[in-house]
Amino acid sequence: MRTRTALTAALLALAALTSCSSEDQADTKPSTKPSPSAPSAETQYLTAAQEITFNGDPTDAELQAFPPQWCEALNDGHSVQWIFGIRDGGLYPVGETWGTVKADAYKLLIAGVRAYCPDHLSAVQDELRATGEY
Repeated sequence: MRTRTALTAALLALAALTSCSSEDQADTKPSTKPSPSAPSAETQYLTAAQEITFNGDPTDAELQAFPPQWCEALNDGHSVQWIFGIRDGGLYPVGETWGTVKADAYKLLIAGVRAYCPDHLSAVQDELRATGEY
């Protein structure tokens, strides 16, 4: 009889441990957290701008002025050549105390289009490829 009582007690203890174990496993199940949101267009653009060499030191505000204007020009059907043209768009990325070479200006344009008006990205890249600039 003592053997049955001891066996029963051992089985009950084992069952209790097993049930605790399964509850612990349920509590440690990976939670489904929403993925972090994508960086803002401003952050994407300014991060890319940090990789570009400028002659001088443009402020973030100066750099941020260009993408909305570029996107507006692209929305109006203008080309990259028109956008950067001195007589046309006049939107080459340059300030009173800073500037950049054309290859870097194209990189900045692509970064701005990618961040602010990505629906035009393919057309801009295609135009630059056709001219051998990208």
